[in-house]
Amino acid sequence: MNKPVIVLVGRPNVGKSTLFNRLVGQRLAIVDDVPGTTRDRLLAEGDWAGHDFFVVDTGGIDPSKQHSQKPLSIGSAEFIQDIREQAEIAMEEADVILLITDALDGVTQADREIVEILRRRRAKQNDRPTPPIILVVNKADSPAARLNALDFYSLGLGEPYAISSIHGTGTGDLLDAVVEKFPEPVLDEEEDESIKVAIVGKPNAGKSSLLNKLTGQQRSIVSNIPGTTRDAIDTKLTVDDQEYTLIDTAGIRKRGSVSPGVEKYSVLRAMQAIERCDVAILVIDAVSGITAQDTHIAGYINQAWKSVMVVINKWDLIEKDQNTAIEFEKHVRYELNFLPYVPILFISAETGQRVHQILPLVNEIQQERLRKIPTSQLNKILVLAQDKHQAPSGTGKPFRIYYGTQVKTEPPTFMLYCNDPTIGHFTYLRFIENQIRETFPFKGTPMQLVLKKRERRD
Repeated sequence: MNKPVIVLVGRPNVGKSTLFNRLVGQRLAIVDDVPGTTRDRLLAEGDWAGHDFFVVDTGGIDPSKQHSQKPLSIGSAEFIQDIREQAEIAMEEADVILLITDALDGVTQADREIVEILRRRRAKQNDRPTPPIILVVNKADSPAARLNALDFYSLGLGEPYAISSIHGTGTGDLLDAVVEKFPEPVLDEEEDESIKVAIVGKPNAGKSSLLNKLTGQQRSIVSNIPGTTRDAIDTKLTVDDQEYTLIDTAGIRKRGSVSPGVEKYSVLRAMQAIERCDVAILVIDAVSGITAQDTHIAGYINQAWKSVMVVINKWDLIEKDQNTAIEFEKHVRYELNFLPYVPILFISAETGQRVHQILPLVNEIQQERLRKIPTSQLNKILVLAQDKHQAPSGTGKPFRIYYGTQVKTEPPTFMLYCNDPTIGHFTYLRFIENQIRETFPFKGTPMQLVLKKRERRD
């Protein structure tokens, strides 16, 4: 089940980024008094009253572009159209839209024009007024400003929610209203025992081409234009009596020229697909090499505790000698050093080179994900590991693991009973993990080690 998506839109400098930081509980967005500071969409997770969701911050919509007026976005005038396109793409992803306005400025002509833009966008979606729009009047820090919020009824969007994103005033009531608007979760009617495989990566890495080659059918539109695939597509297939569900995802990037050296992609669909999957296939373009976007997606796979393999696509386009693959893999592993267990496969979705190896490897990884280690073997490993290398004693108190047991799979999770969980350093836990992997590799699969204090018995 995908998490609902909240998208923040509005004209520049109304406090969208400040509200974004408030909703996700982290200072992720750059906050500045200069209008137009946020040029790209920013994505993070949040939660409220038992509901998990994504929040998408967008650059300000500046209607002045249409009317040859003085741009609202100081220093970003040349990017107005790009900002607008990014915001409109984000709106297509939204389950709930928050239109942010400014209580101090009152209702402006730009606000009215943005309302019309939103209404037009809603009309294009299945001929229904969806997604719902909630009107937010920000910067209502004083009684007078909160009174000004009543003027925003004139925008025709219903009740305005007067808030202060800086101080948090009114944001609880706002979130209550937001979660009420979330779509009803869709529950699977029957248990699906197939291996869920998310094909993820930056735009134009060859995800749809790979899907087509795996299925032997033209199931996805293939184009050399990044962002062609706009919707996630599930494809079922059976290979050697094993059923797979392949999730193809969209890669979306900004169109047109942007500021030098800046090209950012939306990873929303990738994140949603990763949440649904058992094993993620991270597709890397061999021609462009591993990029920051690739490591970003890999980082989310890691945070989601999903199994993963890396495929280097378009390997047929690379001039090679006997060391090319070795050096390329070395560089990828350096960039993905937080995934030391990940298998890497060099393929060509175009020619089919090594594509036949992918699903057997996915199946192998899934079996590792489901693996259960006998307690006796685990504890033998723990004893030998501690004999080999004692934990550093930075506090003067020695850290000791007495015994452990595997408490779950998917991912493999181990409860380690110790004398004091607070002094168990992550570097030593990494050592313990490596010792476990020497016997049980858990290929492509993350491992959770949880420390728990052993209770003494009288």
